[in-house]
Amino acid sequence: MSSESLFTPFRLGAIDVRNRIAMAPLTRSRAGMDGVQTPLAVDYYGQRASAGLIITEATNISRQGRSYAYTPGIYTDAHVDAWAPVTNAVHAAGGRIVMQLWHVGRMSHVSLQEDGAAPVAPSAIQAGGNVFTEAGHLPPSMPRALATEEIAGIVEDYRSAARRAKAAGFDGVEVHAANGYLLEQFLRDSTNHREDRYGGSIENRARLSLEVVEAVAGVWGADRVGLRLSPFSTAVGDTPLDSTPMETHGYLARRLGEMGLAYLHAVEGQLHGGNGAATFDVQALRAAFGGAYIANNGYDRHRALNATASGHADMIAFGKPFIGNPDLVERLRSDVPLHEAAAATFFGGGAEGYTELVRA
Repeated sequence: MSSESLFTPFRLGAIDVRNRIAMAPLTRSRAGMDGVQTPLAVDYYGQRASAGLIITEATNISRQGRSYAYTPGIYTDAHVDAWAPVTNAVHAAGGRIVMQLWHVGRMSHVSLQEDGAAPVAPSAIQAGGNVFTEAGHLPPSMPRALATEEIAGIVEDYRSAARRAKAAGFDGVEVHAANGYLLEQFLRDSTNHREDRYGGSIENRARLSLEVVEAVAGVWGADRVGLRLSPFSTAVGDTPLDSTPMETHGYLARRLGEMGLAYLHAVEGQLHGGNGAATFDVQALRAAFGGAYIANNGYDRHRALNATASGHADMIAFGKPFIGNPDLVERLRSDVPLHEAAAATFFGGGAEGYTELVRA
């Protein structure tokens, strides 16, 4: 495969992409507290439509699923109406865009929950780290364990969110089962101490993720659904690793492959950290899945070219480089320097540092 394969077309399930560069999900906290995107999002995503695939910022499937202030939702008709111009802008520029569906579980605060309710989780174990609230960064609140009979409602929230994403004109959806949020909290034995059919064995701990994927695929077709994993990341909420991460995530990857998902998207190491692909066998994970593979975390131009040329990955997802470089694809193609965005503008605010470039 040529070193130029990074810039060649590809097909992810039923989604045709014009190059192998994906825009990774990037929380920017520019929506209203009601989860409704502002018109700025139309320009923001439209500016980056040269990416082969845009994966949206993580989007709350329900009010209960919200972790951070000013993050967007997809659980009301108003959310659909606000997202539709975004998908129209991306499609008008020839791009493809999928929505990342998100429930944060224990990574939330009572001030973000309806009527100040406790966040929910597989088990009543408090997360570390901080969440972004209207009052600033605060430690996550103590969660309560979901009752077994409540879990079907979570699955229905994902199904409903998938329907609304389809109504908003997206090309597919990505299920967020990474970074220490709800589905990964169920998957890891470090955060799941349940004794019902959703806890204990790997098969039980993977059950919720598989039920969610099945529900979402029932709306979209499996070939327009992807899933994100982060087998070796502890960054969000100081989430401890699973005791057998390759066995656990390998089982889930194999089951997802059997379902015919469009792609598997893996964070190869610590979120926001260096690339850790050498510390675990990502190729075994990819082989277990058997389908298209998007690699993420710490990639630069040289490594991305090598990864797609060697067949290590079918696509490479870039995160922060897209903040300061809406034209990232052309900059990578031409091998010109990238702008470094000002970190102070990453979260919250208006056009500055969002649709208007601000350099560090």
